[in-house]
Amino acid sequence: MKKHHEIESIQELEETNDTRTFGQRVADKVADFGGSWTFIISFMVFLLLWIAFNVFWLNNKGFDPYPFILLNLILSCIAALQAPIIMMSQNRQEAKDRERAEKDFIINLKAEKEIRVLQQKLDHILKHQHEELMAIQQQQLQLMEQLLRDKKE
Repeated sequence: MKKHHEIESIQELEETNDTRTFGQRVADKVADFGGSWTFIISFMVFLLLWIAFNVFWLNNKGFDPYPFILLNLILSCIAALQAPIIMMSQNRQEAKDRERAEKDFIINLKAEKEIRVLQQKLDHILKHQHEELMAIQQQQLQLMEQLLRDKKE
């Protein structure tokens, strides 16, 4: 059972659990790694080693001589596979952001409703206090009039 003073909005945000499929988790990992400096630097090192190995070590007569056709094929395949995987991850992230925005909107509506209820309560209290103040002032006027009459007599 829920306590009266628990914050419902926080509970709703905490209820989101990880329901990603294996492919979605892999896409997220690939997107995280593919968009990092670690990937860029390691890929540059790989390219330089590939070129140095084929040009200097194998005297440009190795398995992939200068124009590096095999290297170009590998780069094209990586780009062809990496791009849609990153797009899948971005689409998923966009859906998650949309869901979070909807929850934020609901929370804002609840907050607005609570603020209106509090404002109504404050208005009621102020009205009640004003009525009591007017009644006290009326009693004071009556007492003053009574005192003035008693003094005249």
